[in-house]
Amino acid sequence: MSDVAAYDTDILLWSERQAALLRDLKERARGLSNELDLENVAEEIESVGRSEFRAFESYLRLILTHVVKAASNPDPALRAKWRSEIFGFQLEARKASTPSMLRRIDLDEVWRDAVRQARIDMAKYDESLVETPTTCPLSADELLSSRDEIDVWAARADATLAAETSQL
Repeated sequence: MSDVAAYDTDILLWSERQAALLRDLKERARGLSNELDLENVAEEIESVGRSEFRAFESYLRLILTHVVKAASNPDPALRAKWRSEIFGFQLEARKASTPSMLRRIDLDEVWRDAVRQARIDMAKYDESLVETPTTCPLSADELLSSRDEIDVWAARADATLAAETSQL
């Protein structure tokens, strides 16, 4: 894959590759101008990929936070609001995602953060969460799906919890 193609299709992978190439250049070409700060240039390029990855991760956390809220509160008006917000977050997550991000995302960690956020958000209104599974009940593909699955997701979260509870 050419670096240009990687830039267009996988900014995280591109930024890591470019940073590695710059660091290699620094080691191999010791006679380069002292004014060319290759280490910091490499770090800045790498930070572009990390920033994009964090944005993608943030969209997934927002999707999951709203799924947890929907599973905890069956109010149709709130579910409609959360469904709309999930749709917007999915659009952004799909635009931000790259193959390397999908391979590296730790959905269980994102899930735990989403559950904590949902708990804080619900507590503001003296509401509590349903018990949640300890691991993310959804795959990245499901989170990025364009289908409207909020009720299915909530039901799956409930089923996963029930299975975990019965094993105790």
